[in-house]
Amino acid sequence: MIRFDNLAWHAGAFRLENISFTVPAGRYGVLMGSTGCGKTTLLEILCGLRQPADGHVFIGERDVTDLPPGERGIGYVPQDGAMFPTMTVREQIGFALEIRQRPAAEIAARVKELADSLGIAHLLERRPQHLSGGERQRVALGRALAAKPSVLLLDEPLSALDEELRDELAALLKRVQRELGLTALHITHSRREAAQLADVSFRMISGRVDEVPST
Repeated sequence: MIRFDNLAWHAGAFRLENISFTVPAGRYGVLMGSTGCGKTTLLEILCGLRQPADGHVFIGERDVTDLPPGERGIGYVPQDGAMFPTMTVREQIGFALEIRQRPAAEIAARVKELADSLGIAHLLERRPQHLSGGERQRVALGRALAAKPSVLLLDEPLSALDEELRDELAALLKRVQRELGLTALHITHSRREAAQLADVSFRMISGRVDEVPST
């Protein structure tokens, strides 16, 4: 479960106020809204990259509002994948386990497992400049999943892809979320993506978030 409880955040004239909504455990939530409305800020607060002015953030039954990012059990796919430019795909996927000082054999096994599942085993020795947009997003997803998070956050992961690749990656995201039983929150401005992916949908307008009734 992901829950925002009366969350507030301010930066100059920009304000988020009284943000309260829940993505039930094991469900795929989609948050829609126009560019610049604050969707990414909410994800960064959930990750621990920004501190709210007020309110609380829960993952499951844990209040994680004051926990550091590495203790929240979150996998995060930022916009455009945000690859490390000097790392191979193998190193990208293993990064979260490396910084947790996991044994080399465990890292190698997890990288192989994810690369096979995501269809990128043939790319393990490549660097980001030699990957297509769709390949980069698969690698970013693998990196986010490496430490076996309970929650997956995705910041417009399909926005830079053409329509055919969007459909392919959307199907992959849904499959991974279901197979792993993850609670996901995916932000987008695309109604098509929401229709393809969402178990529950929300819309952000003027600093507020409302659930979109299912049709």
